[in-house]
Amino acid sequence: MAINVHTIAQTGFGTGTNELYDRIRPTYPSESLSYIRQLPKSTAPLNIVEIGAGTGIFTRALLTHPEWATSIGALRAIEPSDGMRDFWTKTVKDDRATIVEGTFDSTGVEDGWADLIVIAQAFHWCLDHGKALAEFARILNKDGAVVLIWNLEDRKAAGWVAQLCDRREVHEKGTPQFRLNFLRQSFSAPGYTSLFHPMEEREWAYHALATEQIVTERALSWSYISVLPPDEKAKVAEDVKVILERGDGKVWINKEEGTYQYPYTALVVVSRKK
Repeated sequence: MAINVHTIAQTGFGTGTNELYDRIRPTYPSESLSYIRQLPKSTAPLNIVEIGAGTGIFTRALLTHPEWATSIGALRAIEPSDGMRDFWTKTVKDDRATIVEGTFDSTGVEDGWADLIVIAQAFHWCLDHGKALAEFARILNKDGAVVLIWNLEDRKAAGWVAQLCDRREVHEKGTPQFRLNFLRQSFSAPGYTSLFHPMEEREWAYHALATEQIVTERALSWSYISVLPPDEKAKVAEDVKVILERGDGKVWINKEEGTYQYPYTALVVVSRKK
């Protein structure tokens, strides 16, 4: 299969990067999963397509959530990265869930099969929104919806988070990143409005657990950081340590144990099929 995937995604999420990614990235707040459960008009069991399933962080959260545990008939995960698919297979142990190679605009799912398409922490990697939206509309049933969800560091909540983001983003160099205004602009174009109702947005503020090790390793897990030469990665880690030692706006959970709050916002964007 010819896979159309951004170069940084291919290398930054390749074999050897996935254990760190899966271990260090945060899961999703329970409230956001409860909200998503209320979206389908169809009755359970539901057919779910998860595109860009990665290592299975969201897949596992969904399959084990109390409100989802008995609601899923089948979950078809789609993921272009060989390394991530291999890791997903090792960590997702549920007979209802399968994973295959594919992309946003080439899922291999039959027409009208899905009650819900979920894309967690991945849609900013989509190279062609028009083709992807057409694919989503094709595989959704008449009452189906697309759900995009992101865990976003809340740089407004603490100075150290803003400084961390600024330091890391020096290395973005044009790689696709989440930009809400760009998404809103794209989802107001005719290619979207002819297929879907206006996008709906919900967000939840929450705090993940932070330590110096967690924050440093999470910074190093970003795709555009993971592809840096070793000396540049070491410099990122050194600079993160300086930011954390300064600790502007740090809210301790247990200072003796070195734990503090890592402020996040979970954003859910819903697009219902016309």
